Amino acid sequence: MLITVTRSGGFTGREKLSALDTSGRADAADLEELAKRAVAPVADGFRYRITVDDEVLDLQDPCLSDAQRTLIRTVLGTGA
Repeated sequence: MLITVTRSGGFTGREKLSALDTSGRADAADLEELAKRAVAPVADGFRYRITVDDEVLDLQDPCLSDAQRTLIRTVLGTGA
C-alpha cells in the first residue's frame, strides 16, 4: 500500500510531501490498518466545505477546530 501525506500551512507556509510504501515493512499490517481507519468516514458524521472568497476547505466531524465549529454554527444557524 502506498500512503502519501501532504502538510501545508504553518508559520512559513511551506509544503511537505512524503510517501511511504508499506511493502516489506515489518509494521505493514499495522500501518495499513491505521491508514484504512484514518480515511474512513465517521459513521453518521457531517462533512463540511467552507469557502471564503477563493479559498476552499473540506472538513469532517469530529475534526473541527473551535473556530471552524463556531463559524459553521453561525453560518448554518444550527449546532454543529
